[in-house]
Amino acid sequence: MKVRVLGCSGAIAKDCRTTSFLIDAQILVDAGTGVGDLTLAEMAAIDVVFLSHSHLDHVAALPLMVDAVASQRSHPLNIYALKGTITALKAHIFNDVIWPDFSRLPRGDAPFIRFVEISVGEQLHMFGKRIEVLPATHTVPAAGFAVNEGGANWVYTGDTERNPALWARINEMPIAMLVIETAFSNREKDLAKKSLHLSPHSLSHELDCIAEGARYPIFITHTKPAETDLIMAEIQRFDQTQPFGRDVAHDIRWLCAGQEFDL
Repeated sequence: MKVRVLGCSGAIAKDCRTTSFLIDAQILVDAGTGVGDLTLAEMAAIDVVFLSHSHLDHVAALPLMVDAVASQRSHPLNIYALKGTITALKAHIFNDVIWPDFSRLPRGDAPFIRFVEISVGEQLHMFGKRIEVLPATHTVPAAGFAVNEGGANWVYTGDTERNPALWARINEMPIAMLVIETAFSNREKDLAKKSLHLSPHSLSHELDCIAEGARYPIFITHTKPAETDLIMAEIQRFDQTQPFGRDVAHDIRWLCAGQEFDL
């Protein structure tokens, strides 16, 4: 299973693209601005999109992608999301005001997109993979995802603050790679808490929830471009992850757009 990082920034700037991951060729997880780096053929090959939540940095490219390749597809693009996310997309994006309602176009019985409601705890099987919907704690209905192809899981937390239910489930799984957000530095930790994001301070408490003896690479995503260096320095100080050595608590790395992982 190949995971390609299209975008993993908490905002836009030169070379910064917001959250989106392509799993093999068919599955898109979130649809931030990183989707714009795909070719038309690559976008047309995507069969399903999983959305963690409705915030713009995670859905901004979705309506534009659908418009770009709809005529090249022979069947609807299935968009899997929580009920609240689907409601928000229909009300605020695919509403014939901001963007055409492609769930009814070109015909109601043959639309360009089809919304599929999912719920936390649900497990779906497609393309030889098992995709589990994980709990997230955010300002809107939100989820994370665990994806595997018969082995250990690629886990993406989505946008979340402290989340004991997530760790309870993760600690039951074999993990190949964890992608976890840390949107703000410690100087903005109050804002992070209010907006239900993590800062290095709260991240340190979350990582304490990892089961004793479990060890896997942890990739930091969703950092604000203006604060990325500070966030990673603060994480390094609390976890002493660079250089790696015998006393390292966790294997923490910064996620970058353009990275690819074979899991």
